[in-house]
Amino acid sequence: MSGRSLQLRSVFAAALGILIALVVVGAAISVLVSRHLHHSLDRTLRQRAVEIAQLNASAPALLTTPGALDSPVGGTQLIVEVLDARGRIVARSLSLGGRVLPTDATARSAIGSGRAGYSNAGLGNERIRVYAAPLAELGGPAAGGAVVVAASTHDLRETLASLHFFVLLAGILAAALGAGVVALLMRRALRPLGRLATAATEIERTGDSRRRLPQPSSVDEVGQLAGTLNAMLASLERAREGERRFVADASHELRTPLTALRGNVAYIARHGATAAVIAELEQDAERLARLADDLLVLSREETDAAAPGEHVHLDELATAVAEGDGRIEVVAPEPVVVRGDRAALERALENLVQNGRRYGPAEGRITIDVERNDGLATVTVTDEGPGLQPYEADLAFERFWRGHHGKSGSGLGLAIVRATAERHGGRAFAEGARFTIELPVLRDLSEFDATTKEETPEKGSP
Repeated sequence: MSGRSLQLRSVFAAALGILIALVVVGAAISVLVSRHLHHSLDRTLRQRAVEIAQLNASAPALLTTPGALDSPVGGTQLIVEVLDARGRIVARSLSLGGRVLPTDATARSAIGSGRAGYSNAGLGNERIRVYAAPLAELGGPAAGGAVVVAASTHDLRETLASLHFFVLLAGILAAALGAGVVALLMRRALRPLGRLATAATEIERTGDSRRRLPQPSSVDEVGQLAGTLNAMLASLERAREGERRFVADASHELRTPLTALRGNVAYIARHGATAAVIAELEQDAERLARLADDLLVLSREETDAAAPGEHVHLDELATAVAEGDGRIEVVAPEPVVVRGDRAALERALENLVQNGRRYGPAEGRITIDVERNDGLATVTVTDEGPGLQPYEADLAFERFWRGHHGKSGSGLGLAIVRATAERHGGRAFAEGARFTIELPVLRDLSEFDATTKEETPEKGSP
């Protein structure tokens, strides 16, 4: 999704959200105002009806006085009719002229049942609200009759229409204003993303992983994203640099046996094969094969995402590696179980033992200590050789490093050890003549026993 598309979507969503919110609020306000205005009009009609009933009780002759029933109440022009017990009109507002209020049913109900009530009706081209009540209920004479009071709802409807228009206009303006504010904020928020996208595109175009994305000064999500991407670029650059160094080192290491092979082949071509030359050829071929195997193993260890989940007894593994070699002593006071790739761990341990054989005395002893401490499994191989100097402790695990002793070998054994340990979530380190692999230990041996029982079928089972 492009930045502009994201901005438009955000602006549209904000405007729509504001508009919906205002519509809901406006509808609620309209309902409340409408109820208030209708209730206010109904109270006005009843108040006027009470006044007419009391006037009819105290001075009935005044009802027939011209204009007596036409006085507005609270600014509202009211229309009044007074009916006797037979439903005949005995007094009415002059403003009615020749018109008659269409209130027969309401008036008859008020006279016959003695119940007051409201109704909506039409008077000519007008809509009116009507209230009819028995005179006796309103404090009038008990002889019967009713009073009918009506008012036009034109002003009320005009007020509500104006309110609806105002709410709609306010909603549109608020939505437009909100959309503008969101657009401005989104433009400012997306500007760093645009710069990141431009820089990333340039890096992709040039293939220069040494370049970095611009790091915003803010500590928000954009800043975190830029930092993460820059860390990823740095990791890629280190990986590419490692690949370049690996290729260069591999080329250098392969050149020596290949040169020897070529020289021996040339010698055979000139002087014929001798036992010594053939033996050298076999050694060179064996060295090349060993180097190729180690390169493949190291590549697999460094590229595999994670080790398999097989349960491995490190104490048993150490015993298997030491089997048949009287120089090796295994010290494993308790079972130590980890999850991992048994073959890879065995190869790493064999590399450490082979390292001890190569750099220790010819008859020197090699000790394999297997322990469990603080949730970690440690396998330490110690020989009786001179050991590493402090500055060599880290260099020893680099590819093709052989130290100052000048011993033969591919120079990849300890690099494979470190790659295997890291693939299993651990580490490898050295101190003097002690080389250690440290791995996460299986927390509870009962977990191993339960899993073993599930994976091992009982006797007699299919």
